[in-house]
Amino acid sequence: MKKISVRAANGNYEVLCGEGVLRELPRVASRIGQDGSIFVISSAHVWKHWGVRVEKLLGRARRATILMDDAETAKNLSTVEKACRDLVRAGADRRAVIVAVGGGVVGDVAGFVAASYARGITLIHVPTTVVAQVDSAIGGKTGVNLPEGKNLVGAFYPGKSVVADPQLLSTMPPREFRSGIYEIIKYGVIGDVKLFEFLEKNMSKVLRRERAALTLVIERSVAQKARVVSEDERESGVREILNFGHTFAHALESLTRYRKYLHGEAVGWGMLAASRLAVEKGMLSSVEEERIAKMIASVGPLPAWPSVPPARLITAMQADKKTRAGRLRFVLPERIGTVRCGVEAEEEMLVRVLRECSLAAAQTFAPKRRRK
Repeated sequence: MKKISVRAANGNYEVLCGEGVLRELPRVASRIGQDGSIFVISSAHVWKHWGVRVEKLLGRARRATILMDDAETAKNLSTVEKACRDLVRAGADRRAVIVAVGGGVVGDVAGFVAASYARGITLIHVPTTVVAQVDSAIGGKTGVNLPEGKNLVGAFYPGKSVVADPQLLSTMPPREFRSGIYEIIKYGVIGDVKLFEFLEKNMSKVLRRERAALTLVIERSVAQKARVVSEDERESGVREILNFGHTFAHALESLTRYRKYLHGEAVGWGMLAASRLAVEKGMLSSVEEERIAKMIASVGPLPAWPSVPPARLITAMQADKKTRAGRLRFVLPERIGTVRCGVEAEEEMLVRVLRECSLAAAQTFAPKRRRK
């Protein structure tokens, strides 16, 4: 087991990483919960696989389990309201402890509920997806989507602990598992050359979920996320590097009503678009761009680029939280391991990049002609 410390304004907390670390949950809950009743928030899909194990670990301390839809389309204020009302009916008070068992959607919703219910109650994350273990469960960002954009309503509210056990990833469907790998690639590009080089040599092992390879890439990703959010909890500086590829990704998700892409898949396209933009601006060499593109391709095929004009994508990007005074700002790579924040791009260049992405996607997904 590895303990990675994260600094936060309302108290430091630990991310526990490693195979079998879920067994530490009772100790963590007992130490943090201060005798408060535990209320689990999860999804039916996750609970089907892990509910019996979690119930056994928490024992009588668990007062109730609230199951929610963990589809991205359900990540909204209605789901938050329902969860809060379920807590009221279950008897949750100000000493209640929420244990969020699930992926990014469950963690984001449960975190926002914990931040809001009774003006803030204790939160523990037990992430069950790759994206949640390496990214969304760490750093305190919680929130939900609006039709106008992703994660526009929420709060900074870190959990008191994160229990990240790679064993919980064993039941992930292949597509969802692959989707999380794009976030790990992101960490390699933005600040960990050794991680990127390891992935170049060992991606097949990671995709096969071999224990040693998977544990290593998760721990390195968690360590980097912890370092960044400890330096900048409220995203006023260095934390912005974590948004590499996300300005494009959020636009792709919102325009397709969160139905076409898993989040990591949209980030995969976003990293490709951001790398192309970096080349256009003379910041990144074509050799480095090719390494990034090859790495993303090694995970598997992405869902096709949407059939929408560049102008609509640019309009959708304007709703991004990183926009300043109506001007789009991007996180772009200068080389693998180093990115630059706050880069602006002329609309003509942006349109060209989006058209190139659309063309590349059309060529990639065009049906192959049968030989006569």
